[in-house]
Amino acid sequence: MTKKKFIWFTALLALLILCIKYSDSILGFIGLLWSLITPLLLGCVIAYILNILVTQIEKIPFFHKEGTVFCKIRRPVSILGSITAIFAIAILVILIVIPQLVQAIGVIVKEIPAVVSEINLWLSSFDKDWPQLQEFLESLNVNWPQILQKAASYLTNGLSSVFSSTMYIVSVISSMVVTAVVALIFAIYILSGKEKLFHQFQTLARTYLKEKFYTGMSLILKTAHDTFTKFIVGQCTEAVILGSLCTIGMLLFRFPYATMVGTLIGATALLPVIGAYLGAAVGAFMIFTVDPLKAAGFLVFIAVLQQLEGNLIYPRVVGSSVGLPGIWVLAAVTVGGGLGGIIGMLLAVPVTATLYKLIQRDVQKRKAALEPETKGGLSR
Repeated sequence: MTKKKFIWFTALLALLILCIKYSDSILGFIGLLWSLITPLLLGCVIAYILNILVTQIEKIPFFHKEGTVFCKIRRPVSILGSITAIFAIAILVILIVIPQLVQAIGVIVKEIPAVVSEINLWLSSFDKDWPQLQEFLESLNVNWPQILQKAASYLTNGLSSVFSSTMYIVSVISSMVVTAVVALIFAIYILSGKEKLFHQFQTLARTYLKEKFYTGMSLILKTAHDTFTKFIVGQCTEAVILGSLCTIGMLLFRFPYATMVGTLIGATALLPVIGAYLGAAVGAFMIFTVDPLKAAGFLVFIAVLQQLEGNLIYPRVVGSSVGLPGIWVLAAVTVGGGLGGIIGMLLAVPVTATLYKLIQRDVQKRKAALEPETKGGLSR
């Protein structure tokens, strides 16, 4: 071992020992750093998603006429238009879902007094057995006042814990709102100067990285960007298709709340696995308030639709948009869900599609390099 390698080994060993010794402080610092950069990372994600709409809006022809007012304001108009479109879709979904959901809950609340009356009638039919029950309770020698006192103390402690939990929830929601606002503002800044930022990062990469490494990284990032963009578009398309099929099927089978449930199913379809079950549960509850038998029929219908969507629609729509065969889409979703849950399922398809394209391109490149040698060998 040379002297230089020995110094490097000693330094790394000392650093490892220090990290183990002060692991609590290091983990605390990492947690603090993560809390500070979370709004910025979220802003980058929001900017990336909004950029898809911004790019499409900027392709409108009258924005490209040089010297006109439209050309000068195309970037702020595109950003404002993309944000407005997303908020409009969210508000539309809320306006369709929430009123009818409140109406269904109102139906349940109205039925509660009738159910309570039936329970009272049922209990009153057992009045003749109550004296025997009273004698039995007295024979147990239970200290009822002490039990009531303990119950009251538990209730008081429970109310205080509920109050503290409520304050904690309010603080968490306030923190989330602040984080979302900061992230949105940061995303707007990124979109406003995305060309300048891209040029700056490109200059830094060319300056500090070797040309071969820079070329390889550029190819990987370009492929990943193209794949992730197409995946987001395909995921939204699949959600629209699923929501439309659900609405049409419910109208054909004469299920109530067809428009509302179809919209909810389409919106929750953006979340893999859990979204479908969430939409189905809310939809079944809504239909149950009208007709319990139809609610059971709806669950059967949605189960069949989910199988159709998971095995046919999703692999074809999302898989074709990212250039990944259907069998690999299913494999990616299965493995990604097992490794990383919901986040893993979201990232599995575009990551797998990126690797698939890179490997495919490398295989084609190697085959093209081998073909001249093969032809030369045959000619000799």
